[in-house]
Amino acid sequence: MMEKERIIFHIDINHCFAQIEEMLDPSLKDIPMCVGGDEEKRSGIVLARNLKAKEYGITTAETLRDAYRKCPHLRVVPAKYSEYIYYTSRVKDIYREYTNQVESYGLDEAWIDVTDSYHLFGKPYDLAYEMQKRVLEEYGLTVSVGVAWNKVFAKLGSDMIKPSGMVIITKYNYQDIVWNQPVEDLLFVGGKTKPKLNDMGIFTIGDLAQSNKSKLQKRFGVKGIEMWNFANGYDNAAVDANGYVAPPKSIGNSTTPPSDINSLREAEVILQHLCESVASRLRDEQKKGHVVSIYPRDTNLKSFSRQRKLQEPTNISTEILKVAMELLEDNYDFSILPLRSIGVHVSKLVDDVNIPKQINLFDSIEQEKTRELTIDKTIDELRERFGFHVVKRASALLDKETENFDAKNSNSVFPGRKKDYDLDNDNIENDILYKKDKRSQKIMEEYLKNKGEY
Repeated sequence: MMEKERIIFHIDINHCFAQIEEMLDPSLKDIPMCVGGDEEKRSGIVLARNLKAKEYGITTAETLRDAYRKCPHLRVVPAKYSEYIYYTSRVKDIYREYTNQVESYGLDEAWIDVTDSYHLFGKPYDLAYEMQKRVLEEYGLTVSVGVAWNKVFAKLGSDMIKPSGMVIITKYNYQDIVWNQPVEDLLFVGGKTKPKLNDMGIFTIGDLAQSNKSKLQKRFGVKGIEMWNFANGYDNAAVDANGYVAPPKSIGNSTTPPSDINSLREAEVILQHLCESVASRLRDEQKKGHVVSIYPRDTNLKSFSRQRKLQEPTNISTEILKVAMELLEDNYDFSILPLRSIGVHVSKLVDDVNIPKQINLFDSIEQEKTRELTIDKTIDELRERFGFHVVKRASALLDKETENFDAKNSNSVFPGRKKDYDLDNDNIENDILYKKDKRSQKIMEEYLKNKGEY
C-alpha cells in the first residue's frame, strides 16, 4: 500500500510584534514604526518593524541608533509581550480547529499537518487560503503560508512572499522553486555556515542538493548530511501534536545587564544569577549536563563561544559557575574591551536518574557536592513558595543593579529590558521560547481564561 503524501503548512504572522501594535493602534500603520527596547537602558535593538520602516531599510535586530540614522522620525514602541502571547495563541487556536498537529516555532510561526484532515475542508490550497483569510478577518493580521510535503520546504515557502503570500511546493516543482534560492535561506543554515558553504562553491540550495555528500560530511559532520537531505526534500520530521513538548537538548540563559561588565569580578556576579537559573531549570527537567558553554559579547557586539566537557554531568549551580568562570578567565581580556552581555548553557543532557557515579577516593568532595545540591534545592523551594526575594546569595548584594535580577523567571532579561539575541551563533537557543517557563505559561493561561490535490 502506497504511503499517503503528507500535506504540511507553515504559517508565519508577518512582522508579528509590529503588526499587533498596528492592530491595537491603527494610526501606527501610517508612520515608520518599530518595536524595540530603550536605547538609554541598553536594550536598544529593533525587535520588529512595520512596512513603512522597512522602506527606510530598517532591519530586525539592528540597533536603534542605526535605525534612527536611516529614519530620524522613526517611532519606537515598547514591547508588550503579554499582548503578543495572547494574540499569537488565539491565531494558533484557529489552526487547531482543523487538526491536532500544530507545532509552534516561536510565538509567530507554526507548522500544521493537515494530511489526515484537509479532505474535510476541500483541497489543501483551499484550506490554506481559508486559514489565511480567517486570521485576517478575525484578528486583522496578515500571514504568509508555505505548503509542502515536509517541514523544511513549508518553512521556506512561507518566507518567500511577504506579506500575505502563499507558496505551494510539490515534488514536481520544488527544483524550480527551491533550488534557485540562496543557500542561507534553507532552515538551519546559519550565518556562520553560509561562508563555509560559499568557500566550497555552494551558493544556492540547488548547489547544496547536487554537491558531494561525502565532502559535506567531511567538512560539517552529521550537519553536512542533514543539510544535503534538507536541500533535496528528504525531511521526514513529524509535526508535533498539540501539547507535546520536546525534551530540551540544552538549557541556558543570557542577559544584557544595565551597564558594561568591566572585570572578571563583575562578570561573576552576573554569572552567579545565570548559573542558578540554569541549574534550577535542569532540576525542573530532572536533567544533568556534561558540557558547560559560555557566550560572551563585547561592546562592539562581537561574540564568541567556549565550552568544556565535564567528567561527570551536573545540575549544581556552583559547579556550573566554576567552569563558566574558568572559561571566561582563560579566554577573555577585560583590559581590551568590556562585555555588553553574557550567557551560559549546559548541554549533552542526561536524565537525573540512575546515573552511574565514578567512586571518589576523597569523601569530602562528595560531601561538598551533596551540601551544594542541598543548598540549591532549598533555595528553589523557598523561592517557589515565597518568591525570588526571600533568599539571596551574599554575592548578589555587591551590585545593586543586579541584586533583584530573577534570571529564571524573567525570560532572560533584566526587569523592563529585552535581551539582545545572538543571531550569529548557530548553537545558542532563544531562551524567551523556553517551553517550560512557568511565568510565560501563567500569562498564557490568564489571557486565555479572560479574554488530494493541489
